[in-house]
Amino acid sequence: MGRNSRKLDILDAASKIVNDRGIFNLTLDAVAAEAGFSKGGLLYHYPSKEALVKGMVEHLSENYQQKVTADMEKDPEDKGKWIRAYVNVTFNRANENKSRNAVLLAAKAVDAELLDPIRDVYEDWREQLENDGIDPMKATLIQLAADGIWLSELFDINRMEEEKKEEVFQSLMEWAKSNN
Repeated sequence: MGRNSRKLDILDAASKIVNDRGIFNLTLDAVAAEAGFSKGGLLYHYPSKEALVKGMVEHLSENYQQKVTADMEKDPEDKGKWIRAYVNVTFNRANENKSRNAVLLAAKAVDAELLDPIRDVYEDWREQLENDGIDPMKATLIQLAADGIWLSELFDINRMEEEKKEEVFQSLMEWAKSNN
C-alpha cells in the first residue's frame, strides 16, 4: 500500500466523519479509529487537525480540477467548453464526493484560511471563465447558478426534485453554448 493511498484512506475517513457525525466530531482520535490507524500513524501523515483539514481541502480542489479538465477534453466545441464542463461536473459528478464536499464546512469552522486552496482554484477558474469564448458575464452567471445548486445541496436547504434539477442543468448547458 502506497503512502498516497494511506493518506487518501485518512482523508476519506475524515470526510466520512464530517458528513455522518458533523464538524465538531472531527478529531484526530476519531479519524484514526475510522481509518484503522494508530493515532501515531495518523500524526505521521497529518501532524494536526489543521493539517488534516488543509489536506482534505487540497484533495477536494485537485479532484474537482481534474474532473473539469477531463470533461473539457471530451467536448468537441471550443467556445464555452470550460463552463459546460464546470456545470456538468458540478451537477453530475459532485455527488460522487458528497462527503468530501463537507470538508469545506470543517475548514470554515476550524480556520477560514484553510479554504485558501479552493479559493486559489476559483481564481484560476475565473481566468478560464473570462477566456472561454462566450460572454464572460453569461459564463459567470452560469457558474454562480451551478454553485448555488451545489451549495444548497451541501447545506441540505433546497431539496429540489430531480426532474426540476435536470431542467435547470439542461437550461444552463444550453445557455453555455456559444451560439446562444
